[in-house]
Amino acid sequence: MKGALLVCGTHSDAGKSVVAAGVCRWLRRSGVSVAPFKAQNMALNSVVTPDGAEIGRAQAMQAAAAGLEPEAAMNPILIKPSGERRSQVIVMGRPYGDADARSYQGLKDELRPVVADALADLRARYEVVICEGAGSPAEINLRHADLTNLGLARAADIPAIVVADIDRGGVFASLFGTLALLEPADQGHVAGFLINKFRGDGSILAPGLRQLEERTGRPTLGVLPYAEDIWLDAEDSLALESAPAAGDGTLDVAVLRLRWTSNFTDADALALEPGVQVRFTRSAADVERADLLVIPGTKATVEDLDRLRSAGLDRAIAARAAAGGPILGVCGGYQLLGERIADDVESRRGTVAGLGLLPIVTRFSPDKLLRRRAGACAWLRTGASGYEIRHGRVERRGGEPLLRAGDGEPDGCRAGAVIGTSWHGILEEDGFRRALLRHVAERRGRDFTPGDTPFAAVRAARLDLLGDLISEHADTDRLAALIEGGVPHDLPTIQTEVRPCCAS
Repeated sequence: MKGALLVCGTHSDAGKSVVAAGVCRWLRRSGVSVAPFKAQNMALNSVVTPDGAEIGRAQAMQAAAAGLEPEAAMNPILIKPSGERRSQVIVMGRPYGDADARSYQGLKDELRPVVADALADLRARYEVVICEGAGSPAEINLRHADLTNLGLARAADIPAIVVADIDRGGVFASLFGTLALLEPADQGHVAGFLINKFRGDGSILAPGLRQLEERTGRPTLGVLPYAEDIWLDAEDSLALESAPAAGDGTLDVAVLRLRWTSNFTDADALALEPGVQVRFTRSAADVERADLLVIPGTKATVEDLDRLRSAGLDRAIAARAAAGGPILGVCGGYQLLGERIADDVESRRGTVAGLGLLPIVTRFSPDKLLRRRAGACAWLRTGASGYEIRHGRVERRGGEPLLRAGDGEPDGCRAGAVIGTSWHGILEEDGFRRALLRHVAERRGRDFTPGDTPFAAVRAARLDLLGDLISEHADTDRLAALIEGGVPHDLPTIQTEVRPCCAS
């Protein structure tokens, strides 16, 4: 098999990432060398590749589904919102500059060759490349500068399918309307549809599928059932919700919902332990009463600190610390817990006071630190690993280091029940996660027995579930033919009449 496919969606969070990962997993299990690709991704959830590049976490998850290590070519452009009207633009895994929505449009011409080269590189090295679109291909106000939807499909001459979430309702109107809004040349690349999150009687849906094909000339290539257990590496805050508990809720973990939360999946692994309930919250009562409070990373550290104070959450966090309630801060959340933050890079606010719960000072540097880390936590007597994505450089002025990397470099700080680290992904380390939860349970007087299933095994099982959804509920013969055959040449165009808005 040789070719490529673009997976678009009727809207954000329609299931593009899940479908792309599922197709990657299905092809991988079929013996095909396959790689994921997303030209442009807007997300605060990112990872560091083995060679120190930063890409969207969804593409790293898709790479795992394909049996690969992630690399910059899989997500050549990553946009990370860092305030109300500005974003950091990451190109081929490195910071490229800051932009607002309007100025970013002006960058697209110089970024277009980067996208083309990255895709061509992957296609030269792998038999199949599964591309993921962004948002909706029918965002007609942005079509002229499109890099990642049908602009990509036409530039690279690859077919596309459109995914719709039937659980939201209006699935036929969404699919038909998406296609109808496209210009004829774009319509010519849309070869079929795929419906996601169906629950019900398929025989009732079938007449609608037939009529949709009659009206558009495109088949529905699969109807994927609603799957409760997918919950895997959400790309952005549209999918952010409380994680499912694995047991009876004997340990309550509250994750502070920040406005600019980054890498909120750091807390995912906690919910895999029996009897641990994880929930995202902005409630002061939740902050004070939870067994463990996690303050996650943020792409706008000073702005989120302001928001905490305006909501009175700073007082709730301080009260919790005074009462000896365990607190874990990760990256930006760690920085918030310190004495001062000197930021002339992100917020450009200069020096501001932190929450004062850890004896650390953070200074922001224009250079971004991107690296994977491994070492140990002497306090918990366990190994530890993770990755760093930060402009902030933290100086510890008291307490004890939480971690020490294999090269001897210390990281993090522990002072009483408050701990912090710059390492994302540390809770995916089975030994560290379970040792921390045992410590929390002992301190809170809870009964907790950790599980014995490795986090990596749970992730692999979830990726297999995605592959099963495709292999069992999609027309894989037609998908394979589409990938190999390329863009069909006999697709009809839906004609829409455009009338002047003020016709007399």
